Amino acid sequence: MTAQLALVLLTVSVLFGGLLVTILERSKNMRIIKLMLAFSGGFLLSIAFTHFIPELYESSDLNVGIYILVGFLVQLLLEFFSGGIEHGHIHAHKNAKVPVAMVVALSVHSLLEGIPLGAQYVGIEIATSHHHSGESALLLGILLHQIPVGIALMTLLSVSPLSSMKSWGVLTLFALMSPIGMLIGMAQWSFMATINSDAILAIVVGMFLHISTTIIFETSENHKFNFIKLVTIFGGCALAFIIH
Repeated sequence: MTAQLALVLLTVSVLFGGLLVTILERSKNMRIIKLMLAFSGGFLLSIAFTHFIPELYESSDLNVGIYILVGFLVQLLLEFFSGGIEHGHIHAHKNAKVPVAMVVALSVHSLLEGIPLGAQYVGIEIATSHHHSGESALLLGILLHQIPVGIALMTLLSVSPLSSMKSWGVLTLFALMSPIGMLIGMAQWSFMATINSDAILAIVVGMFLHISTTIIFETSENHKFNFIKLVTIFGGCALAFIIH
C-alpha cells in the first residue's frame, strides 16, 4: 500500500465514524462502538504481543521495556484528560460543552500513533521494517481503533452547542492528526535523526497495551462477558494472527 493511500485511509476512517453518527440512531451507534472497540482491542493486543514486542526486543539495542512502560503511562495520562473516550466512555448530555482538553488529548494520541507508521514508509530502520506485514499491521490497528473513536467524538459533538459545520470541522481536525504524525515520521528533517524510531514505536506499543487491555476488561457487563463481544475479541485476535 502506498503512503498516499495510507494517509487517505487514516483521515477517512475518522470521518466515516462521524458519518455513521449522522445516519444511524444513537443506540445503534453505541452497539457499533462496543463491537468495533472489542474487535480492535483483541487485534491491538495480539499485534503487540505477537508482532511488535518480540521484534523490538530482537532488533533493538534499547531497553524496550522502559519505553513500553512510558507509553502505557503516557496513555494513562492522556485518558485523564480525554475521559476514556478512546475505549468507549461517552457521557453525551444535551448542550454540554466538549472539553478542549479531551480533543487535545485525543489529538496527541493520534499524532503519536502516526509517527512510527511514517517512519516505516520511508524506510527508517525500525524493528519491523524488514517485515512486509509491519506497516500493514500498524496501519490496520490504527484504522480499526480510529473508526469507533470517530463515532464517539462525533456523538459528543452532535449534542454540543456547536453547529453541524463546526462539529465537522473539529472532527476533521482530529482526523488529520494521525496523517500529520505519519508525515512527521516520513520527513527528513534534521531533528528526526535524533529520534530513535524504535523508541517511538515502543511507546506506541505501550499505548496500545493500555487501550486494548482496558477495552477488553470494560467490554464486560456486570463482570460477565457478552458472548457476541467475546467472539468479537477473539475475531480481532484471529485477524492479527492471520496477517502476522
